[in-house]
Amino acid sequence: MEQIKRNSQRVVDSMQSTLDSEVRSRNDALRVKKKMEGDLNEMEIQLSHANRQAAEAQKQLRNVQGQLKDAQLHLDDAVRASEDMKEQAAMVERRNGLMVAEIEELRVALEQTERGRKVAETELIDASERVGLLHSQNTSLLNSKKKLETDLVQVQGEVDDIVQEARNAEEKAKKAITDVSPYDRLNNVNLICPKGPMVAGLVNHSKDLRGKL
Repeated sequence: MEQIKRNSQRVVDSMQSTLDSEVRSRNDALRVKKKMEGDLNEMEIQLSHANRQAAEAQKQLRNVQGQLKDAQLHLDDAVRASEDMKEQAAMVERRNGLMVAEIEELRVALEQTERGRKVAETELIDASERVGLLHSQNTSLLNSKKKLETDLVQVQGEVDDIVQEARNAEEKAKKAITDVSPYDRLNNVNLICPKGPMVAGLVNHSKDLRGKL
């Protein structure tokens, strides 16, 4: 019986010791939990601060990137402007060279023009003399033309008259030839248009007069 009590007491002591150990472990766990919760809250606060700082840094980064882009654009514009200025300067230099060459050419051309003017003055004097001579010749030709026109009108009138007479004679001959024999027609063929050679001569003379006009 005494042995059972001792065994029971040992079991109770052991259980008490285990219970005390569990209580201590639980208390330690509670302290650790509270500490961890405190640490977690602190970490959440720090994380919130870090997020705000990161957002601010991101905003600043975007601002810096925008400023950098603007600066790059300004730099590109400045580079292009510099290249344009270099090209314009080269163009101005080339134009100056061309202008100098043109001035020299103009100087030479002016000298040649002056020499040509003197030659032209001499030629003008000669041309004036030739114009006077040609005027005289033209006056003579005009008088000759008027005379030829008068002769042409006269000849044309004579041709018209002769042609009319020839037509009349031809009509008479045609009426008369119907009353003669074929043999007589052959022998008297010149009776049909007796003035034929004269008409042809006048026509040729008229053509010559028109050719002279």
